[in-house]
Amino acid sequence: MEKYFVVRYEGPFGFIKPWTAVRDSETYSQQFLTPSIVAGMEKKLFPELLVQNGIFKIKGHRISYDQISGQQEQIQTRGWNSTRKGKEILFERPNGILIRGVMINPKLDLVFSSLDDAEKAYRQHVCLSRNEDVLLPIQIIETTKSDFDQNEELFTGFELVFEKTENSFLVGYHRLTLEPMYGWLKIVGNPINQY
Repeated sequence: MEKYFVVRYEGPFGFIKPWTAVRDSETYSQQFLTPSIVAGMEKKLFPELLVQNGIFKIKGHRISYDQISGQQEQIQTRGWNSTRKGKEILFERPNGILIRGVMINPKLDLVFSSLDDAEKAYRQHVCLSRNEDVLLPIQIIETTKSDFDQNEELFTGFELVFEKTENSFLVGYHRLTLEPMYGWLKIVGNPINQY
């Protein structure tokens, strides 16, 4: 059986940035990690991988939380509007309000196939999408691939599996190659923690 080493992280809150506001209203993407988020975490934990595209050391992940708190965020449009006032031309960018979901008490499991990689990750913090949302390592759990996939009590959560199948949906575009990224959502146990 293939051994896995799971590093569990916890924090008081966490924000996952949706790749478009329209998409988030349809897929609720603020509940799962996209390939670019996981790749970013891996590059933070293992900076020697910065020169390579892709995900190499993180073999899987799972995220759960207590609840999502709606937070208002003020945004500005990308373009400028111009108006004339006498001889002057005035430029403005209209403001808008969006509601973003912030996870309360997120729990994140990152899976490694090497104990050395898990121990290196355990000595560092991670962030979801914002630097201020720090998740700290709590423990390393030794398990097997099948136990990680099936144990609903110990490894509950959402996991976006990064592959294109008939159940996959578009989850964003690769920031370097602009290729579409696909995945399907695996839900193990009850990802909304019971407190």
